[in-house]
Parts: sequence; structure tokens; C-alpha cells
Amino acid sequence: MLEVVTWGSTRFVLSLLLVACLAGTRIEAQTSSAAIPLWSGAAPLSKGSTDADSPSVDVYLPATNPTQTGVLVIPGGAYGYLAAPEGKPVAVWLQEHGVAAFVLHYRVSPYHYPAEMLDGLRAMRLIRSRAVEFHITADRIGVWGFSAGGHLASYLMTQWQQQLVPATDSVDAIDARPDFGILAYPVISMSPVVTHHGSHENLLGPNATPEQEAQLSSELHVGENSPPAFLFATTDDGVVPVQNSMALCTAYVQKHLPIEMHLFEHGPHGVVLAQNLPGASAWPNLLITWMARHGWMEK
Repeated sequence: MLEVVTWGSTRFVLSLLLVACLAGTRIEAQTSSAAIPLWSGAAPLSKGSTDADSPSVDVYLPATNPTQTGVLVIPGGAYGYLAAPEGKPVAVWLQEHGVAAFVLHYRVSPYHYPAEMLDGLRAMRLIRSRAVEFHITADRIGVWGFSAGGHLASYLMTQWQQQLVPATDSVDAIDARPDFGILAYPVISMSPVVTHHGSHENLLGPNATPEQEAQLSSELHVGENSPPAFLFATTDDGVVPVQNSMALCTAYVQKHLPIEMHLFEHGPHGVVLAQNLPGASAWPNLLITWMARHGWMEK
């Protein structure tokens, strides 16, 4: 029997459909949350059968979700690894604030584009396909990405229509557009002038063409239907140049799209929720205010 442990001690059993699909999988939000595979069989473009070849999501459901909102959380790691502090701790923070969270375990180097983007698109579709089972609403599913995970999140926000491989099942026909996007100190551009070079090489390999770099530069693909966005960055980030965040913000403003950006003077890369960082520690509360204003979280 599949159980989802919610915040606190409350437990409930998901619908029989989810049990039938995932019998024997136990998901615990606070301890050892089990992974739900994105595909029932081998993932497209898979090179093997290890955990690193098998993208998945961990599910963190709150005891109550008054706004019926869900968020796909995408950790960073320069497309070379997954940064643990940008996964579970963020999901638990959302859970504490009454929002369902889904932490993405996506493929990284030695995988290259398009595997990472394929995993992000599939995760959005899978979550939306099971919205009722997770007690969320299909048009209240956002994405929250950190660093290179922010690049993947921004790809979903700007190029969700892409069909990277032939459809494998009915889930692939579901809309992958996030309803909102949260980007924390993100990589946005693959332009050699401003990109994070480790993310660039891990994603595109050492011989990327200008055309490939442009295709994966999210600031160039902001469209009229790109979702509302919230950006957080620091001006002295010594790893990912702040120009990445500024480029996406500029593109949104030029398209007259809703975006809120908070740029703090000081803060190293990878501060996550910045709990003990003077100045930047204000950003989670600013995010709460933004989400509450849009109806995606109760303040």
C-alpha cells in the first residue's frame, strides 16, 4: 500500500489508481521520500538502468493545501550533480507553507542536452496528469529552480512546447507549461559572455555551436504566454553572473509580462533560502507575499 506522510503526523492513502500504478512505493516527506519514476520503463535516451539513468520525482504533500498549489523543485549543480540543499529543504519549506512540492531528480553529465530538458518537461506533465491524486489543481502548478536548475526551470517557462523525442504515452500529450516560475540565482543564458561555463559544458559539451547556445538561452525565447516569474539573485554572486537574471527580467519587461525581481547587494552563490544572510534573508518572505498575492499560497 502506498502512503504519503504529510507534514505533522497525518497520513492518508492516495487513490486506488495511484496505488495500482505505484504499488509498494512508500513516500515519506520528512525522512526518506521514495522516488516516483517519470516513465514506467526506461527513460528515452537512457544509457543504462542505474538511479542516475532513471529520472524521478519525490513527493512532499502538506497536511492541508488550501490553494491546491503544487511546485516542481529543480536543484542546481551545474548539470553535473544535484545539489541536495536545493531539493528536500526547499520542498519541506513549501510543505510547511501548505503547498505540495515535487523534487526533480533529472539526468546530468555525462548526459547532455536534450535529456535534462526532456526530464523537466516530463515531470511537469506527470504532475499535471496526477493533479487530482496529489490534491492540487492542474492550473496551479509552478516550477522553482536554483542555479543550473533555474536554467532548466526557465527552459520550461519559455520552451514548454518543444517535442524533443517522439511521444511514449498519453502523458506526453499533456501541457508542460508551468503556471508560474521561481528562479533563484539562475543560469539563464548559454552565451559564452555571461553563462556559467561549467553548466554550459556539462549541458552542451565542449563543442557547442552558436546555434545551440542560442537555442538554450532562455532570455531569447520569452514569449507572450511565458508565465509570471519571481527572480532572486545577488549582485556579487561569484559563480553565476547576475547578468543572467537581469537578461531574463529585461526580456519579460520588454514583453510586458508579469515579473518581480529582488536583487540583493551581497550573498555568495548557493544560499538557497538565505536564512542567516543579512539582507538576502528577506527573500523567502518576499516570495510568500508574491505567491499569496497571486493566490498560490496563503500568507
